[in-house]
Amino acid sequence: QDEYKPEKALSEEDLKNAVSVHHALASKATDYEKKPHVLKLKTADWRVLLFQAQSQEEMQTWINKINCVAAVFSAPPFPAAIGSQKKFSRPLLPATTTKLSQDEQLKSHEAKLKQISTELSEHRSYPPDKKLKGKEVDDYKLKDHYLEFE
Repeated sequence: QDEYKPEKALSEEDLKNAVSVHHALASKATDYEKKPHVLKLKTADWRVLLFQAQSQEEMQTWINKINCVAAVFSAPPFPAAIGSQKKFSRPLLPATTTKLSQDEQLKSHEAKLKQISTELSEHRSYPPDKKLKGKEVDDYKLKDHYLEFE
């Protein structure tokens, strides 16, 4: 919200409120109609931020630049943690520069999309019993939200 001043050192508050774009996705906010030229940024930690640009062209430029930087800092995810419980765990998303070329990264994303789509279909084909409550239902919903978001 404040104007950026390069000569001013970043405070602890600035760093705490910084938004990391690794594994993020910027797109036009098609579901937001209060103001024109609004873009949506979905972050790896599932936050959604809205930004307004001055024009359609500026909005598209921001979307392209953010997604380009996000791609560079989105190394493939690590496998999720494994435990003795059957609880769902999200994979770890490293905030490091990818070592893949753009073509390799595109193929990796396409394969991941196919895998996630299949996993989501399988997940939804076995919903929890309606009599169940608590952890099993929460775990189902968390995994469903994660797969849908991905």
